[in-house]
Formats: sequence, C-alpha cells, structure tokens
Amino acid sequence: MATESKPPFPPFTAETAKIKVKAAQDAWNTKNAEAVQMAYTPDSIWRNRDTFLQGRPEIVEFLKKKWSRENGYRLRKELFAFTDNKIAVQFWYEWYDESGQWWRTYGLEDWTFADNGLMRKRQMSGNDVKIAEEKRWFKEGVDVNEVSISEKHW
Repeated sequence: MATESKPPFPPFTAETAKIKVKAAQDAWNTKNAEAVQMAYTPDSIWRNRDTFLQGRPEIVEFLKKKWSRENGYRLRKELFAFTDNKIAVQFWYEWYDESGQWWRTYGLEDWTFADNGLMRKRQMSGNDVKIAEEKRWFKEGVDVNEVSISEKHW
C-alpha cells in the first residue's frame, strides 16, 4: 500500500500555506464528504463548535449531516497565520435552512499537520448570523475568491 500524502508539506511558507487553505476551500465547496476526508489523517482529531470527532468515518458522517442541513453551502477561507506545521484560517460561508432563511457563518479554524501533509488536528469556532437573501456575498455563479469582504467582517 502506498503511503498517503497531500502536498504541500510542512514546514509551511506563506505561499504553501495559502495553497493549503485554498485547496481546503475548494474541496469543501464540492460537498463531497468521501473526497474531503482524504485530506485528514485516518485518526484526525476534530472539534467543530461543540462536537468532538476522531477518525475519517466520524468526519464523513459529520460532513454528510452538515451538508444535508446547510443548503446552498458556499465557503471562502483565507490564511490568517501559520508556523512550521500549523495554519490558522478565517472563513465565511453562506447557507439556507429548511425554512429558506439564509445564514452567514463567520469563523476561525486552527489546523495541525502531519509530516505527510495530511491534517491531524482541526479546531473550528463559528457564529451563525441571519442574513437577507439580498445581502448574500456568495450567490450562484460568483467566484467566492473575488468577493470583496470589508475589514468589519474580518
């Protein structure tokens, strides 16, 4: 069996950390839990708000439930800080619930990577804010990377 890896590898530079962040953004925007899990070590540890997970099977189950509730999910991640094997990310995503109410989630993540470039730890804190549909940033057809997000939202 081939050894799993996911470049770029630590230690990170500003350039490689940004590549890692945008690769995660692009993967999560597919909403394909089976594919997303492969960026994490088999025993990866997660805290997502008040939910604690460990291992790929729990990650897949969590993401499938998440994306079944968060309709119209569109995400943007930006590099916040980095060190040798750690990256901090600021993110925003929009979604609507079963009643049609739109939400924007604001949050921060911190990631720790194994030497093979797979994430071995992920912690996420986020806040959900109700928004009107006309206040959405990430409408269908809009490149999430091109949306201007003002300092009051950073």
